[in-house]
Amino acid sequence: MERISIFQIFTLTVFLQIGTTVIFGFASPAGRDAWLAILISTIVGILVVLLHTYLFALNPGLTLVEWFPAQFGRWLGIPLAWLYPLLFLYSMGRIFSDLKALIPSTLLPGTPPWFIVVTILVVIMYCVFSGIEVLARFTEYLLPSLFILLIIELILLFSSGVVNLKNLLPILGKGGGEIWKIVWPTGITQTFGETLTLAMIWPLVKSPEKIRKVTIVATILSGLTIASFSFMEVAVLSEGIVQHTIYPLYLLVKQIAIADFLENLDALVALNMVIFAYIKATIYFFAAVRSIQLLLNINDGRSLIFPLALVTYFWGMSMSRNITEHLYIGIKIFPLYLWMPLVIILPIVLLIVTLIRKKWANWQNKQLQKG
Repeated sequence: MERISIFQIFTLTVFLQIGTTVIFGFASPAGRDAWLAILISTIVGILVVLLHTYLFALNPGLTLVEWFPAQFGRWLGIPLAWLYPLLFLYSMGRIFSDLKALIPSTLLPGTPPWFIVVTILVVIMYCVFSGIEVLARFTEYLLPSLFILLIIELILLFSSGVVNLKNLLPILGKGGGEIWKIVWPTGITQTFGETLTLAMIWPLVKSPEKIRKVTIVATILSGLTIASFSFMEVAVLSEGIVQHTIYPLYLLVKQIAIADFLENLDALVALNMVIFAYIKATIYFFAAVRSIQLLLNINDGRSLIFPLALVTYFWGMSMSRNITEHLYIGIKIFPLYLWMPLVIILPIVLLIVTLIRKKWANWQNKQLQKG
């Protein structure tokens, strides 16, 4: 049985939460207060993470798709559990749709989208075939390097003299309404609600009792990272440009220019975004394969990799006709009608049922002891 360390689950959590969130800047509609909306989303997101980790503590040793049959019974629990691998595959397809728009626009202009998706999918398939330990070791070594690079990028932006803090004023100039529209439901579900995906991996962690603390720390780090770059995007580019730019982080790094020597670092940040998206997609794919393996009671989930890869390929290539439609679905439709019911509402119902069943079991035990 594969096992991963507590630091490895920390790095996987950070990669999952940051993922594609930094690519499009979901909080851009909040304008100069986008960074504040992200910080508030982080605070509320911690509550969602507490919900997920508490459910894991109440169902020790069980994965996400095993919680529902355990608490609702097989006839209701298994159909509900099947919703999650479908969600994982659809989310992975959305990441492919992100990448097929991002890479030709930044790193490889003119490259056919199908070639980009197939190339990344092959690497993901190989990684999942090799096992979660391989991905965990990869993120363990990669995350510190990427964060050092991100810090260097922030320092270079300040050194370039392009930061104008007046672009951030007035704070809350439009009131809290625009911020709340970002926080609920997109800010909570798109970044922090997705942490529920890791419930397919948590039983493999060597020190499961530390998962809650480590996941909360990872959530804080992810939120601060996303908020920091959102802060810099507004301070450098101004509110108007951020609100009308598809890739604000990419445009932000293009502003770095020091002594006509350090310039054109945009390709580097685009590569960073691709790496975050790749790891997030791999986590989704592993979660989908493992959940279907458990639901079908298959000994080796590797036989599922190729057919599920075909599903995600066709899903990713056909789910939207253009980037505008893709963003509209991802920000307005997907969080409200898919993520909200599956990562917040259904887990809350599951928590209530679990607590009731445990109290009932404790009461019965006391009655038996009295008898």
